Amino acid sequence: MTTESRRLAGILLVVLPSVMYGGVTLLTMLLWSPEYAANQVRQDLWRAGHAHAGVLLVLSLVMLRYVDEARLSAGMKWFARAAAPFAAILMPAGFFLSILSPQEHQPNRMIYLTFAGAVILAAGVVTLGVGLLRSPEIGFEAKRQP
Repeated sequence: MTTESRRLAGILLVVLPSVMYGGVTLLTMLLWSPEYAANQVRQDLWRAGHAHAGVLLVLSLVMLRYVDEARLSAGMKWFARAAAPFAAILMPAGFFLSILSPQEHQPNRMIYLTFAGAVILAAGVVTLGVGLLRSPEIGFEAKRQP
């Protein structure tokens, strides 16, 4: 694993407890906040935000394992490393910020951050997948003539 991948993995592992804290916070609100429990839309979006944060951080760590083996340019490797962590920020932010007030029952325009995160995530995953398929060990690359 390269220094860049190892550094990002370390940062992600240090950040992961904040997602765990978010889960405890949501549980606390569900149990003891009647305003939170009464607003099903807000409850669903905040639950989705928390779940996406955790899953995307774990996906980020898995992707880091493969980035260094992919046949990609340095810039594309950077993008493949960064896509899932960026999505892990944008998507939950869209879910959380789209319905902050307990009185709101429809998400506001901040929900579009989730779509931006999804596009970045899809592009990063496809980039990494193509880079892995192009690696010499796989053999999908066209054979070069001497």
